[in-house]
Amino acid sequence: MIKAIRGMRDILPPDTVRWQWVESVAREVFDLYGYREIRLPLLERTELFSRSIGEETDIVAKEMYTFPDRKGDSLTLRPEATASVLRAVLENRLEKDAGVKKLYTMGPMFRYERPQKGRFRQFYQINCEAYGVDAPELDVEVILLLLHILKRLLLGEMRLLINSLGCPECQVKFKAALGLFLINREGLCDDCLRRRTTNPLRVLDCKSVHCQEILHNAPVIKDYLCPDCAAHFARVQELLDRFNVAYEVQPRLVRGLDYYTRTAFEVVALGLGAQDAVAGGGRYNGLAKELGGPDLPAIGFAIGQDRLLEVLPQDLGADQQNRVFVAALGELARDRAFTLVEELRRKNLAGEMDFDGRSLKAQMTLADRLNATYVVILGDKELETGAAQVRPMRKIAAQGGGRSPAEQEQVPFEGLVEYLLKKINSDASNL
Repeated sequence: MIKAIRGMRDILPPDTVRWQWVESVAREVFDLYGYREIRLPLLERTELFSRSIGEETDIVAKEMYTFPDRKGDSLTLRPEATASVLRAVLENRLEKDAGVKKLYTMGPMFRYERPQKGRFRQFYQINCEAYGVDAPELDVEVILLLLHILKRLLLGEMRLLINSLGCPECQVKFKAALGLFLINREGLCDDCLRRRTTNPLRVLDCKSVHCQEILHNAPVIKDYLCPDCAAHFARVQELLDRFNVAYEVQPRLVRGLDYYTRTAFEVVALGLGAQDAVAGGGRYNGLAKELGGPDLPAIGFAIGQDRLLEVLPQDLGADQQNRVFVAALGELARDRAFTLVEELRRKNLAGEMDFDGRSLKAQMTLADRLNATYVVILGDKELETGAAQVRPMRKIAAQGGGRSPAEQEQVPFEGLVEYLLKKINSDASNL
């Protein structure tokens, strides 16, 4: 039997209902803030990521799924979405439009790394990207948008971490000071030994507890911010305070990619252990120019759906569809049931039935599993009298009782669909 590739898995019902619910909530909030969806290819030219993410990042050096196509061009399954969105913006000249360009995308990303809880080789993200304005107000709007989504998803207790990475000029001075601090430090992991000469900022992103202890007295970038970057970060904090947003300034927060400038942020959640970040992002003002485009200010974030769903309650997004199950006993009854189910669907009521000729008890069990609101029972007697038995399911279950026939009502076939519509609408209004 052929199995799924390690680190890539099937997402099956009923779990897919939770995924759809998360995505629908995100879409609603994006709409509130004026963002429009963009859909992107999974494959891009490898240079897009090597130039944008950075040659010395773990993603480019170790984790990308890269291969030559039949013409010898190097292609890569996208490991993140920001570079792809910006490529689409520049290629299609979207930056020419006036005002802030607000886009979002959802879908799978691919990284070759060790699979573990909440981390897969094919993983899913919800991405937000905004272009065209360097104002700190846009930084705060993007952060508020992220928190709005997470609160609507009932994430629970979470922490917002923020920092400023400064502009390229700030980073040059800071990297020089950090490099001097690291040059004679012993005990760094192999990755950090390599990074301290190629890109010292990456050392700050190391998850090794030992490396973090060595960095305890390392320089922090806030001491190297130019006046403009310092004022920008102060304004971000002022606006977060205005909206009573709790946050923590983390002076060593750098994110994992080379393109970040100025504001950087993460949201971490309880219950995920060491890998507790469910979302993160920041500014990447120089990336458009790096990719051959204009000097285009930009900011965005990514929500990791896999990690997020690890900590969201299991019953969120549960199927609340009002579903009618038609239980048929006998060949003639099944034929009538098939017509009835389709009539229900044409009235926008979810209808289901059994095609295997099982017993009434087995069909009722199936109706329960499908979370049916009502069951319509059809048999020889019902065909003879011209009236079906209608049994409410959720009401009986809520009362803790069995499925008593006393709860059933006899309803003529003529007007049966209208009767069910009326009952379901009445139930909804009484909730």
